[in-house]
Amino acid sequence: MNNDNKTIALPSLSMALLPIALAIGLLAIQLFYYGDFTPHIPLALGAAIAAIFGWARGYRWADMEAGGFKLLHVAMPAVATLIVVGMLIGVLIASGTVPTLIYYGLEIISPQWFLAASMLMCAVVSLVVGSSWTTIGTVGLALMGIGTALGVPVYWTAGAVVSGAFFGDKMSPLSDTTNLSPAVTETNIFDHIKNMLPTTVPAMLIALVIYAWVGGVDQEAAASLSRISSMREGLDDSFSLGFWQLIPLMIILGLAFMKVAPIPALFTATFVGGIIAILTQGDSFHDVLTYAHSGYTIDTGLGMLDTLLNRGGVTSMTWVVTLIIFALIFGGILEKTRCLEKIVLTITDKARSFRALQTSAVLTPMFVNAVAGDVYLSIALPGRMYVAAYERMGYSRLNLTRAIEEGGTLISPLIPWNVGGAFVITTLGLDISNGDMSALMYIPLAFACWLSPVLSIMYAQFGLFSHRRDEEKRPNSDFPANIDALEDGDKGPDGREELVHDTP
Repeated sequence: MNNDNKTIALPSLSMALLPIALAIGLLAIQLFYYGDFTPHIPLALGAAIAAIFGWARGYRWADMEAGGFKLLHVAMPAVATLIVVGMLIGVLIASGTVPTLIYYGLEIISPQWFLAASMLMCAVVSLVVGSSWTTIGTVGLALMGIGTALGVPVYWTAGAVVSGAFFGDKMSPLSDTTNLSPAVTETNIFDHIKNMLPTTVPAMLIALVIYAWVGGVDQEAAASLSRISSMREGLDDSFSLGFWQLIPLMIILGLAFMKVAPIPALFTATFVGGIIAILTQGDSFHDVLTYAHSGYTIDTGLGMLDTLLNRGGVTSMTWVVTLIIFALIFGGILEKTRCLEKIVLTITDKARSFRALQTSAVLTPMFVNAVAGDVYLSIALPGRMYVAAYERMGYSRLNLTRAIEEGGTLISPLIPWNVGGAFVITTLGLDISNGDMSALMYIPLAFACWLSPVLSIMYAQFGLFSHRRDEEKRPNSDFPANIDALEDGDKGPDGREELVHDTP
């Protein structure tokens, strides 16, 4: 059979959509009929179905396998970061960093303003470090503990944490996705950030007002001083708390400000955290190794506190990493067999007005996020496929960069089987393994994440903040403009060797 991707015709729209529809059907059966949220096997079956359809159209298995593994290779830095974050969480709990943040946070943060303060705190940290994952795994985890002590439902706290953390991922010039979006459309990164302000600022303000109005949600429970006192006493009895315990967090912030790549920065913080655990908490070197691998364990006598602190380690990321593997192989096969290309081309051909085009450019990354499970592909694929349509209509590519960032970066944490969503669920301890889906309520409560693309679509309908092509500037960042180039060591536009992305 012919294995040349260029000589095999695009599939029909029905042929492109059918493997996706079947995979979604399998996911629905697993979730709604069996009440079991383990999407791994449905996604694996979806990859098999896509491969069978590709084989019937003339693709060899070796080519489809290469397509799936290529996308997996693209995401390997993110997978490696996940593993290091797992190590970091276990060690930062053992060193007393997370317990110190919880202890003093319970003293400083008012229950009435807890949710609003949580969003703002995560937004500031994420903006500085340029990484939503680092923010969620450190400050976000501590805020989950504070929220638990204050009687705030976990999904409300998680919604505020996600809203703030992914704000920085979208707006920080240090973020990989913020660099990737203008790169694939060949626009300027700082023009891109400026162009996102009309949607991002109102979305954040609306979310802030809602969180401030809701407050601590359960004021009667939040006023339970005995529970807060018990948790603080439990932390004080179990850990040495103070300034030294905050050094690993300061290292993360400092190295991020110095633009050190996330993996070495996080590993350095993990190493220092291990030393602090040995020197101040009385742990042995073997204990630290165990915490980094298997997670931290403690029995304080307080079930609520134990549930919060007994987590982390490389093994805690196994569920996430295996989910990423299945989702990316599925997405890679769909891209290799040009199914995603056919769907995007059909959309662009049908979009006859700027309103329709901009709306489609926001919704397409959401679709790719849900199908392929990868935020990078959700930005890179529509980013390069929609450029010609914007050029044809005479509109600036900055409209496109804003659309793919909002449909890609911000929606990623709201899709449970996506890389971002799986990380949020695992790291914040949103237990859904027993079939209880209430923890997924964080999705609609992450207001800033979904309000921004909604505002973008609304602006398009009224022609607001919709720049024409003659307003566009073209100097660009160093990110490659093609998904095929998204591999470590590939050449950027200026010919330099580069690491394309580090972590969301």
